[in-house]
Amino acid sequence: MTLQRIRLELARDHDFPAGSNAHGYEFTAPLDEAGKIDNSEWKQARDKCRVRRFWGDEDDEIGHLVRKAGGSWAFHYDIHGDEDDDETGYRFGDHAFQLGEYVSILEHDDHLRTFRVVRVDDLPT
Repeated sequence: MTLQRIRLELARDHDFPAGSNAHGYEFTAPLDEAGKIDNSEWKQARDKCRVRRFWGDEDDEIGHLVRKAGGSWAFHYDIHGDEDDDETGYRFGDHAFQLGEYVSILEHDDHLRTFRVVRVDDLPT
């Protein structure tokens, strides 16, 4: 199994008309040949599937990629501990994490934002 580090940066929206490379997420996940999160591989490596939320001048938030009841994917942060603060990837199971693709995340403030995949790197084993 090979894990990938995926970097998502904020796409254009009303708060950031040009998008922002200072706002986004980096997370680790196993991807299949199509670039989709591989659930069976994730089960074997879930402790290694980490996320870092970076948001301008705010402190980074560190957590895990988790699978929620019903099959959706989310980012669960260590500091919060409450599922209500998880950030859910909109249809993450259907998206290919490939350069230039767009994905949406429902953030813990219930704001749906769109991010662009800007990097996908294999991690050394």
